[in-house]
Amino acid sequence: MKKRSVTTKLFAATSIFVLVLLGSILIGQKLFFERYYQSSKIQDLTTAVEGFSYTFAQQPADRNTAARYIGTIMNEYDASAAILDKRFQNLRLEPYYIDIKVRDKTVTIRITSDGMQSGDIPQKLNAGDIITVEGFFIDEQNQVMKPVTITKSAALAAEPNSGHSQVTGVITELLLPDQRSYNPYYQNMLVEQALREWMAQEMDSLSQLGEGQAAHMKWSDPWSGVNYMLVLERLRSGNEDMSYMFVMTSLQPVSEAVSLLTSYFIYVVPSVIMILLLLSFVFSRIVSKPLVALSQLAARMANLDFTVRTPIRSQDEFGELSRSLNILSSNLDDTLRELTNANTKLQEDMQEKARLERLRKELIANISHELKTPLGIVKGFAEGLQDNVAYDKRDRYVAHILSEVDKMNALIMDMLELSRYEAKAVRLNRSNYLIDEQVRKAVDSFDVQRSSKQLIIEFTSEEHVRVTADARRMEQVIVNLLSNAIRYAFEHSTIRIALNRISTEQYSFQIDNNGPQLSEEQLLRVWEQFYRGERSRDRKSGGTGLGLAICRHILELHGSTYGVENTKDGVSFYFTVARSIGEVGDNNVHE
Repeated sequence: MKKRSVTTKLFAATSIFVLVLLGSILIGQKLFFERYYQSSKIQDLTTAVEGFSYTFAQQPADRNTAARYIGTIMNEYDASAAILDKRFQNLRLEPYYIDIKVRDKTVTIRITSDGMQSGDIPQKLNAGDIITVEGFFIDEQNQVMKPVTITKSAALAAEPNSGHSQVTGVITELLLPDQRSYNPYYQNMLVEQALREWMAQEMDSLSQLGEGQAAHMKWSDPWSGVNYMLVLERLRSGNEDMSYMFVMTSLQPVSEAVSLLTSYFIYVVPSVIMILLLLSFVFSRIVSKPLVALSQLAARMANLDFTVRTPIRSQDEFGELSRSLNILSSNLDDTLRELTNANTKLQEDMQEKARLERLRKELIANISHELKTPLGIVKGFAEGLQDNVAYDKRDRYVAHILSEVDKMNALIMDMLELSRYEAKAVRLNRSNYLIDEQVRKAVDSFDVQRSSKQLIIEFTSEEHVRVTADARRMEQVIVNLLSNAIRYAFEHSTIRIALNRISTEQYSFQIDNNGPQLSEEQLLRVWEQFYRGERSRDRKSGGTGLGLAICRHILELHGSTYGVENTKDGVSFYFTVARSIGEVGDNNVHE
């Protein structure tokens, strides 16, 4: 029942709202639209008259100038206008004209309202057109002509009508009715009649008009029945002949528009009602379907079943409610799981914290270990020198002291460099260079260490392997990996270095030795600072324990892939480096 009640209320409210809206529009259109149009027309015409008055008050105008200005107003406002003297007599200015150039003089063709029809003048006349006019001159200088016929032609007729003259010339200037409704010449002829009837009704009140004041009246043409709006205003012109301006405009367009709108709504209202009934039915279905689904979801949630989800995905209040209930169900269902996960995460965090604490203690122990031993050796030799013990071994003691100082200095420098990498304070200086030559030079620099362990170093590579990298940093990586391989290699074994192209953009560097393999933990931690596989061999094998950690930072800055793995006979380190494309010296023979 509730669902039907909601549907019924929705149907009734929608119907009433639409009917009230349609009624308001019809009533407003009937009562106010025509009044608004009339008020707007009066305001526009009053503004035009005031503009005329102000213009000619600044510079008094003659009749011709005033006539042309009136013609402009008539075209712009679709109105008929006249200038009246102080006795309200029409000065009968003719605003429409055509000036044509006839040989050495200009002839003005006056387009009067008397006897003229819209079809008497050719359409779309423009300056520069050639026309032929038949009529009669109305001045002594034969410069102003009242036309009888106007044709757009350059040829004179064989013989003009009796008493008429005929001229042909080029149009230099013209002002004709433009954008006027109905027959503008007929409307202009009505000025005298409308003015006469208005004067007969309200002569006393019109004579009291002052400057800046306007009178208006609605007048109906007795012959056509068309309604007109009349506006009369006193002029501020300095010309005594021009005292008032009279303007009239047709109200027929708005009357026709209101009538058409009324007829239109009569046909539209039944269709709107039918659409309303159909939409109300559709709305009732749309509203009831999601409510049923939401009711079912609520019932299952009341039974603590939080796995159900509603299929509603609409972007409205029902969709929002559905998403909220789904979120609520999901949150309740996930709460216990989240508590379990939180407990697991807490344990993992505690383990990570313990691991970090272990690393911190190990780092402190490593630093202490690395510095304590050389400091103890230096102190022992220094005390011997101080007590003049074994005077004949003085030089040997000094050499030991300097050796240990060099080791401590190397450790401190490596620690400083590592701290710069960890602080992201190192910037690479990339260039294109031959890495195969760099590897060969690094191998040659280890001749002494290689000879002492009687090692063989095999290097396989293409010729002229050009890469893009920081040459100094990359040399540091190669030297560290080669030193590490030699340090832990068995005596009389072979170290193999390979530089191979693995794609069009990368080379792979790999170095293998024959030596002890690494455990799983060592494979994971070998890149950490101060980590060595054999703690007992630290002092004997040399090194600071920071070399591989520095290598890791350098390779990560280059965007290289790197790693370490056990081989059949020992350990293999590898990394990638970007190939230099299209540079001079790039060898494409081995691709």
